[in-house]
Amino acid sequence: MLSLSGDIIEFSTLESKCVYLPNERMKMEYKYIKNSSQSFNSDLVKRGWRRFGDYYSRPNCGNCNKCISLRIDVKNFQFSSSQRKILTKNSDTKIIIRRPSISLEHLKLYDKYHRYMKDKKGWDYYKVNGDSYCDLYVNGFSTFGKEILYIRDSKLVGVDLVDFVDDGLSAIYFYYDPSYNKLSLGNYSLFKQIEIAKERELEWIYLGYYVADCDSLNYKVKFKPYQTLQNNPDFTEADIWSVN
Repeated sequence: MLSLSGDIIEFSTLESKCVYLPNERMKMEYKYIKNSSQSFNSDLVKRGWRRFGDYYSRPNCGNCNKCISLRIDVKNFQFSSSQRKILTKNSDTKIIIRRPSISLEHLKLYDKYHRYMKDKKGWDYYKVNGDSYCDLYVNGFSTFGKEILYIRDSKLVGVDLVDFVDDGLSAIYFYYDPSYNKLSLGNYSLFKQIEIAKERELEWIYLGYYVADCDSLNYKVKFKPYQTLQNNPDFTEADIWSVN
């Protein structure tokens, strides 16, 4: 049973066009939680909730269940030779783990990445200011939220937002400098999470949602072994994960 913490305001969106599957409709349920505890945050992550700032969300789309929560089995994950090459290629990349923050450098990098993804994958582009960035990625970090900074050539080339939960690491969001595409920073950030989890003897990397027909999300099943969440548990129900 979840250990309740902080003040909670619950609400849901109206049904709208799905951002992952163009022929589907979506509806999200939210919890606004100020001052969440680490244990409460961990319990929500295990039940398929995603944290952005003080807001937790999860799909609640009626008959559609194509958004599937996925977690990587850290203990049994073995790096392939090609994955080790990416780690080696980034051996000169400096890593800093600290509480989430905001700077002009963060905002410029975030904007550059999203302009690139608009051109490459047709993502919607929205200009993010300091307040909206803080709402999404800085607020609500408590004792568990961290940013992993990637420094190359004395400049910021990647920012990985994560939560340390009681049995693993929850991947929130990663953005990077597309000028450094040759470094495969997207994959490298995940491999770095796995290395950090192994060092700290954590069991899982919670990767958020896998959607088979969505190119931006279906890459996640490449990282084996993994488990998927089989139910949509509420506060009184246990989370059920199965091996894939």
